[in-house]
Amino acid sequence: MIHIVTPANADRYADAMEQAWRLRHAIFVGEKGWSELARPDGREIDQFDTPHAVHFLAMEDDTVVGYSRLLPTTRPHLLSDVLPQLCEGERPVGPQIWEWTRQGVARSHRAKGRVVNPVSIALLTGIVEWGLAHGVHSLLLQMPTLYMIHVIQLHFRPQPLGLPVQIAGEEIMAATARFDARTLAKLRAVRGDSRSVLVSEPAYLVA
Repeated sequence: MIHIVTPANADRYADAMEQAWRLRHAIFVGEKGWSELARPDGREIDQFDTPHAVHFLAMEDDTVVGYSRLLPTTRPHLLSDVLPQLCEGERPVGPQIWEWTRQGVARSHRAKGRVVNPVSIALLTGIVEWGLAHGVHSLLLQMPTLYMIHVIQLHFRPQPLGLPVQIAGEEIMAATARFDARTLAKLRAVRGDSRSVLVSEPAYLVA
């Protein structure tokens, strides 16, 4: 199940968020080699982990096995403050557009030999469910160019914001990805389960 963490319920997720910070460090520092994010305490926390961020935790019992984060584009975010070179025109901003960042799955739950990782799809399904419930219709992405086809296959409608740029040895591009009920239906079909992935918890929009 996917748990949403905001200031409304963060006190009940203190241990889970500690796991999430350490999972992020293991993935983005330990595996991807983003050394500028390294911290002696092994917790990857950046300047965007403010009360305005919405955290999505994939959990099995009390263990965090996957993580994603949404940031409001009406406040500082990666494209505005860290990677502005990826956007050649006017940067998309608005309460209906949220930036999707820090997607990661624990090594123990990565699906070998499968095109689609069940934890990743569950996280994305939860994000779309949450978005549709809160008047959000688009995600802002920074991703390797090869991911664009996967975004389309999941029935998002992506719009590139500029040409790819070489970052850390990869061709990275920015795009918006619009979604609607058809996107959610496709994600649920890929999962093989039409039920909601979200735990019934109060989680509010902190834009």
